[in-house]
Amino acid sequence: MIVGVLAVQGDFAEHIAVLKGLGAETREVRLPIDVEGLDALIIPGGESTTQRRLLDLYQLTDAITGLAQAGKPIWGTCAGMIMLAQELTDDRPEPLHLMDITVNRNAYGRQGESFETDVVFPNLGEEPFHAVFIRAPSIARMSNGVEVLGKLEDGTPVAVRQGKLLATAFHPELTSDSRVHQFFLSFINSNS
Repeated sequence: MIVGVLAVQGDFAEHIAVLKGLGAETREVRLPIDVEGLDALIIPGGESTTQRRLLDLYQLTDAITGLAQAGKPIWGTCAGMIMLAQELTDDRPEPLHLMDITVNRNAYGRQGESFETDVVFPNLGEEPFHAVFIRAPSIARMSNGVEVLGKLEDGTPVAVRQGKLLATAFHPELTSDSRVHQFFLSFINSNS
């Protein structure tokens, strides 16, 4: 299996390191040709407005939406969640309209308000996932077809799934815990 990581901007190197540690073959995705033959794709955290400009500049938008339409797993972390959304509470950037959620960018404040906390994520086991939130987005709305996988202590959803699409408001790649990456890799051979 080959897992692509969008490598135009953001913390793609950290995702690649975790995936390689799990034995997955990886590919940096910078051009549409890099999407060909992928079994899954990760859209990493970074700056969503810049990411969107670069997706358009390098003509990656259609390649990524085509991957989703082909039923390939796609995971967006932080800015990647923003990219996957159907709509945003802001008027920019234009999301990819893949997951039926509305996302509020920088919902928890600026860089200085970044934080770490435990997330209840039953699919990963009984032990909570210690998550890093950096200028994190929040989910303002989601359809009935979107499943909440992870929540903050107050019940706020921070990890959601719709079919083979996964979105997390936090950065699992910035921890030593690879359980979310393992969970995502399980989507590749799954029928749901």
